[in-house]
Amino acid sequence: MARFAAGKKAYGISDRSGFRYRLRDMKREWNGSLVGPDEYETKHPQLTPTKKINDPQALRNPRPDTHVDTYFSFKPVGGLNLEMTTGVGKVTVTTS
Repeated sequence: MARFAAGKKAYGISDRSGFRYRLRDMKREWNGSLVGPDEYETKHPQLTPTKKINDPQALRNPRPDTHVDTYFSFKPVGGLNLEMTTGVGKVTVTTS
Protein backbone atom coordinates (compact mmCIF):
# COMPACT_ATOMS: atom_id res chain seq x y z
CA MET A 1 0.00 0.00 0.00
CA ALA A 2 1.39 3.40 -1.00
CA ARG A 3 2.09 6.06 1.58
CA PHE A 4 2.52 9.80 1.23
CA ALA A 5 5.69 11.59 2.32
CA ALA A 6 5.65 13.32 5.70
CA GLY A 7 6.11 16.78 4.12
CA LYS A 8 7.63 18.47 7.16
CA LYS A 9 9.36 21.06 4.98
CA ALA A 10 7.01 20.94 1.98
CA TYR A 11 5.72 24.11 0.36
CA GLY A 12 2.47 24.80 -1.42
CA ILE A 13 1.35 27.52 -3.82
CA SER A 14 -1.76 29.51 -2.92
CA ASP A 15 -4.62 29.21 -5.41
CA ARG A 16 -5.59 32.83 -4.77
CA SER A 17 -2.33 34.81 -4.79
CA GLY A 18 0.33 32.41 -6.06
CA PHE A 19 2.47 33.00 -2.95
CA ARG A 20 4.42 30.14 -1.38
CA TYR A 21 3.39 28.89 2.07
CA ARG A 22 4.29 25.92 4.19
CA LEU A 23 1.94 23.15 3.16
CA ARG A 24 0.95 22.30 6.73
CA ASP A 25 -0.05 25.95 7.35
CA MET A 26 -2.30 26.22 4.30
CA LYS A 27 -6.08 25.98 4.66
CA ARG A 28 -8.74 24.66 2.33
CA GLU A 29 -11.68 27.01 1.71
CA TRP A 30 -15.32 26.03 1.22
CA ASN A 31 -14.93 26.22 -2.59
CA GLY A 32 -11.96 23.84 -2.63
CA SER A 33 -9.17 26.44 -2.98
CA LEU A 34 -5.98 25.88 -1.00
CA VAL A 35 -4.84 29.27 0.38
CA GLY A 36 -2.44 30.69 2.93
CA PRO A 37 -3.56 31.37 6.50
CA ASP A 38 -3.61 35.15 5.92
CA GLU A 39 -5.84 34.76 2.83
CA TYR A 40 -8.38 32.36 4.33
CA GLU A 41 -12.01 33.50 4.25
CA THR A 42 -14.93 31.60 5.70
CA LYS A 43 -18.06 31.01 3.67
CA HIS A 44 -20.40 34.00 3.75
CA PRO A 45 -23.84 33.23 5.27
CA GLN A 46 -25.66 34.65 2.23
CA LEU A 47 -24.21 31.85 0.09
CA THR A 48 -26.02 29.24 2.18
CA PRO A 49 -29.49 28.51 0.80
CA THR A 50 -32.36 29.30 3.13
CA LYS A 51 -34.87 26.79 4.40
CA LYS A 52 -37.82 26.25 2.11
CA ILE A 53 -40.88 27.59 3.87
CA ASN A 54 -44.21 26.17 2.77
CA ASP A 55 -46.40 29.20 2.11
CA PRO A 56 -49.50 27.96 0.26
CA GLN A 57 -51.53 30.55 -1.62
CA ALA A 58 -54.56 28.49 -2.65
CA LEU A 59 -57.40 27.41 -0.37
CA ARG A 60 -58.78 23.91 -0.18
CA ASN A 61 -62.50 23.82 -1.18
CA PRO A 62 -62.93 27.58 -1.68
CA ARG A 63 -66.38 29.14 -1.70
CA PRO A 64 -67.07 32.16 -3.90
CA ASP A 65 -68.28 35.37 -2.32
CA THR A 66 -71.91 35.61 -3.48
CA HIS A 67 -72.59 39.02 -1.94
CA VAL A 68 -70.43 40.97 -4.37
CA ASP A 69 -72.29 43.32 -6.72
CA THR A 70 -71.17 42.94 -10.32
CA TYR A 71 -71.34 45.83 -12.75
CA PHE A 72 -70.70 45.69 -16.46
CA SER A 73 -69.92 48.82 -18.37
CA PHE A 74 -68.81 49.86 -21.83
CA LYS A 75 -68.29 53.12 -23.65
CA PRO A 76 -70.12 52.98 -26.97
CA VAL A 77 -68.29 54.27 -30.02
CA GLY A 78 -70.31 56.84 -31.96
CA GLY A 79 -72.51 58.10 -29.15
CA LEU A 80 -75.79 56.64 -27.91
CA ASN A 81 -77.53 56.46 -31.32
CA LEU A 82 -76.44 52.91 -32.16
CA GLU A 83 -78.57 50.50 -34.12
CA MET A 84 -77.57 46.93 -34.84
CA THR A 85 -79.36 44.49 -37.09
CA THR A 86 -78.37 40.92 -37.75
CA GLY A 87 -79.42 38.08 -39.96
CA VAL A 88 -78.49 34.49 -40.57
CA GLY A 89 -75.21 34.36 -42.45
CA LYS A 90 -74.98 38.15 -42.65
CA VAL A 91 -74.25 40.83 -40.06
CA THR A 92 -74.97 44.50 -40.63
CA VAL A 93 -73.89 47.22 -38.22
CA THR A 94 -75.33 50.69 -38.79
CA THR A 95 -74.23 53.76 -36.87
CA SER A 96 -75.65 57.23 -37.31
